[in-house]
Amino acid sequence: MFSAKFIIHYGLHFAAPFFIAYFLFRENWKKVYLIFLASMLIDLDHLLATPIFDSNRCSINFHPLHTYYAAGIYVIGLFFKKTHILAFALLFHLLTDFIDCYL
Repeated sequence: MFSAKFIIHYGLHFAAPFFIAYFLFRENWKKVYLIFLASMLIDLDHLLATPIFDSNRCSINFHPLHTYYAAGIYVIGLFFKKTHILAFALLFHLLTDFIDCYL
């Protein structure tokens, strides 16, 4: 019914962030998990592509918010207290999409 690629991809987008939030940020895990879920809003840049969804397309360096330049900005965000969790979530999102490119 579901392919291994589908399960791994969406497991990394939904389940893994839950465990990261719960085990690394136990005091505020609900807030951190919501930030991880909100980080998926960078997928709105898929709306700029034609077709919007292509299961065989690698998002990395194809969509504007999934580029190495964007990743560099997210890395800078790690060094600021107000943005470090969001930056971590965005980088984890990119890592998930990067893994998906090789499945």
